[in-house]
Amino acid sequence: MQLKYLKTLLTPQDGAAKVTCMAWAPNNTKFAVCTIDRVVILYDEQGEKKDRFTTKPADPKYGKKTYVVKSMAFSPDSTKIAVAQTDNIIYVYKIGEEWGDKKVICNKFIQTSAVTCLVWTSEHAIIFGLAEGKVRQANTKTSKSSTIYGTDSYVVSLTTNVSGKGILSGHADGTVVRYFVDDEGSGESQGKLLTHACPPYALAWGTNSIIVAGCDKKIVAYGKEGHVLQTFDYSRDRSEKEFTVAACSPSGQSIVVGSYDRLRVFNWSPRKGVWDEASPKEIPNLYTITALSWKKDGSRLSVGTLCGGVELFDCCLRRNKSKMIYFFTTFVFYNPSKTFFAL
Repeated sequence: MQLKYLKTLLTPQDGAAKVTCMAWAPNNTKFAVCTIDRVVILYDEQGEKKDRFTTKPADPKYGKKTYVVKSMAFSPDSTKIAVAQTDNIIYVYKIGEEWGDKKVICNKFIQTSAVTCLVWTSEHAIIFGLAEGKVRQANTKTSKSSTIYGTDSYVVSLTTNVSGKGILSGHADGTVVRYFVDDEGSGESQGKLLTHACPPYALAWGTNSIIVAGCDKKIVAYGKEGHVLQTFDYSRDRSEKEFTVAACSPSGQSIVVGSYDRLRVFNWSPRKGVWDEASPKEIPNLYTITALSWKKDGSRLSVGTLCGGVELFDCCLRRNKSKMIYFFTTFVFYNPSKTFFAL
């Protein structure tokens, strides 16, 4: 797979204006972006701006600038957006099916610490991580939340497997924990899976292995039970910076890892049973990549930056030119009348 630049959705600012999170809708018709100003901007599938709405603080008396939106996710039917905030709350907004529909808060889940990340796994289930180290589940039908498991370390990242029925949480102490809503008969273990050398801010779960990266400039591929498969070490590359975010394609066969002015692309090779690194996508003046989101049909990758820019890339398979050579064979037949003919 290769990345081809398509267009700029949001123009970068002169200073820091971080894109904190982005999300594609499961039906591929909506794309949401939230920046440091706490406003959610909605685009159509072509990248045209269509709508926007302002998020709300947990308590208005503290003002509108007392929190940051850390993560967003669309509902499976693409009509709602869950928003995770650092003022200890998750809001679920009903955005409707048509552009311009009124935005209504239909659920809110108050927590005991900042909500750092979330994923919407099934019709009524939102799984999220907290600054205090817990991973919890919110039920939009009952408007109640419960703890799935607890740790003593800040949850820095959260991702799902391709089916959405397995969860990985990355913690500030380097721990990666696995949880299954349904293991689909895989027999893979749950609980603490591995301990990475640094906080796993860049975490992605492919079909055949898990990719983890962070501030040590190394990208490590782990097997299904946490053993190291491959290590891509860029610590001696002075142009490389820390890895900040990762995203897996919907097929689970490609993973993109973002850093500073650069996207690194890895494609799974079934024949060799390893990750092959493609040529990195170098983008001067892009600055630190803070968010990645893959369109659910796998055709587009959105990239958000520290300076508030959002870039859209086409995800295309490698196209090889080949020469076609045709061979013509003449067959000569003989018959009793001693006449010859050829085909």
